[in-house]
Amino acid sequence: MASFLVGLIGAGIGPSLSPPLHEQEAAHHGLHYVYRLLDTDRLGLDVGDLVRTARRFGFDGLNITHPCKQSVIPHLDELSPDARMLGAVNTVVFDGDRAVGHNTDWTGFAESFARALPDAPTHRVVQLGAGGAGAAVAHALLTLGADLVTVVDADPARARALAGELAGRFGAGRARHALQAELPALLAAADGLMHATPTGMAHHPGLPLPAELLHPGLWVADIVYRPLETELLRHARALGCRTLDGGGMVVFQAVHAFRLFTGREPDAERMLAHLTDLVAV
Repeated sequence: MASFLVGLIGAGIGPSLSPPLHEQEAAHHGLHYVYRLLDTDRLGLDVGDLVRTARRFGFDGLNITHPCKQSVIPHLDELSPDARMLGAVNTVVFDGDRAVGHNTDWTGFAESFARALPDAPTHRVVQLGAGGAGAAVAHALLTLGADLVTVVDADPARARALAGELAGRFGAGRARHALQAELPALLAAADGLMHATPTGMAHHPGLPLPAELLHPGLWVADIVYRPLETELLRHARALGCRTLDGGGMVVFQAVHAFRLFTGREPDAERMLAHLTDLVAV
């Protein structure tokens, strides 16, 4: 029986459903598959320490989540074209003595969005968050045809940098940055709101913006999946907004990561059904 040892590096990751999601799919393939949580807060180690330790202990690969998707890069030997382009890594494969970083977040979100909101207007999208996940979902939205993505972040310099990178890839008129004070005007004219910060996660409860800025003309997408219905999505649904939770993104990025780790072809529909069962517990 083929064996695989993989892990997840991040902070406050106790509620993650990645271990059972991966292990259950592996069981269908007859694999011995162990998935461990490597929490930087609990272990008191940084991402570089954990990558080196995982390599030393024979891990086959790692998933990387908040807040390590960008800080992990200096500790890797090589980046896939997508990871290099986005400046963010959510999957690391140990290939011999090399640690290779990949990004399956953007493709995972693109598949989830196209599946759940195929006809949603994307002329003007406002995105909250310019970190590693934000880089991935903004790239996905522009790849799917969004006309303009406006990036807003608590750190204006980070929003400016991401918008500049996106404009360099997709064209000057396709991405811009704005300040948080501009959100009321931006959202009043927007088709959609993309939320790509940790706010709403189990360890970061709350809303990422004032609830009164939401309106029924918006679709609202969230990358958070634990809980699956965040406070943001709950308010949006109550107003009649079309919404997209983070469940599809986490499953489709896991599908791509599982393929990279094992070389086996996972069943996306089965993994989506399994996530539904997991969040219902």
